[in-house]
Amino acid sequence: MQSSEQNRQQVSYLEINSEKAGQRVDNFLLSQLKGVPKSRIYRILRKGEVRVNKKRVKPTYRLQEGDLLRIPPVRISEGNTPPAKSSVEWIEKAIIYEDDLLLVLNKPSGLAVHGGSGIRYGVIEALRALRTEAVNYELVHRLDRATSGVLLIAKKRRALRFLHDLIRKHGMEKRYLALVAGKMRKSKTVLAPLRKNVLRSGERMVLVDPDGKSAESHFRPQISCQSATLVEVEIVTGRTHQIRVHGAHIDHPLAGDDRYGDQEFNKQMSKLGLGRLFLHADQLVFPHPDSGTTMRMEAPLPPELSALLKRIQEDESCRQF
Repeated sequence: MQSSEQNRQQVSYLEINSEKAGQRVDNFLLSQLKGVPKSRIYRILRKGEVRVNKKRVKPTYRLQEGDLLRIPPVRISEGNTPPAKSSVEWIEKAIIYEDDLLLVLNKPSGLAVHGGSGIRYGVIEALRALRTEAVNYELVHRLDRATSGVLLIAKKRRALRFLHDLIRKHGMEKRYLALVAGKMRKSKTVLAPLRKNVLRSGERMVLVDPDGKSAESHFRPQISCQSATLVEVEIVTGRTHQIRVHGAHIDHPLAGDDRYGDQEFNKQMSKLGLGRLFLHADQLVFPHPDSGTTMRMEAPLPPELSALLKRIQEDESCRQF
């Protein structure tokens, strides 16, 4: 086991280039010092251990090109040590598309997008274990741990800024495939504001609440059977658990959802072989940050979900849309 001295970094100095400029210093440190508790990062900022051009800065300071950033020695939590390279090499096979600015993965269900909250590592930590240059990679958006499918990662800061601006302006199409309870006969648009709530147990729940943040989802049936419907869901906003909560709100909860779903429906689907949440990020459509070319990133439905659909269609009368 490493001693506390072995588990420390040395004082380092980093000159901010154009790719890193524009970020708040607290967010920059959070992205660079993986495994360091957030409270520790704010403490070293508050105590003046972090310096920019030899001066103290507030957490809200935005880094400028040419700034010299002093990063003090900080202890990295042993529980968040990077994964072994041999344990994450499979992630290279999950790459759908890659160029100088973008990396697109078909994320499997059960893998978090990043470590934290008791999760040793996620997609970002796995990539950083494989590639030294991945220290600059950042998530463009997030997928829940249980959700599979298209995950977009920016390899450079300018690509991240472009894509985040695109998302803010609703310029990126995000489409999912979900299996919901019951027979959905026509498309439904859900405009139900959502509010995060944390229970005494610490579990995070999201509720439909008039005082919550605006949220918009479009449910379109693809295969409608007696017990369940495969729907394409296009989300305009990207709120936490949005599709799951909106589905339950219109009495079509998602299959395998143990938080917002229907227990009897989940048991029925489990008997047919479903062992996960049936939610898959099927497609992302957006202009490329450099060329402006329309990028249409797609991930095929995982075999276990396709097999479940086939079993339902064999047992029930279904309608294709």
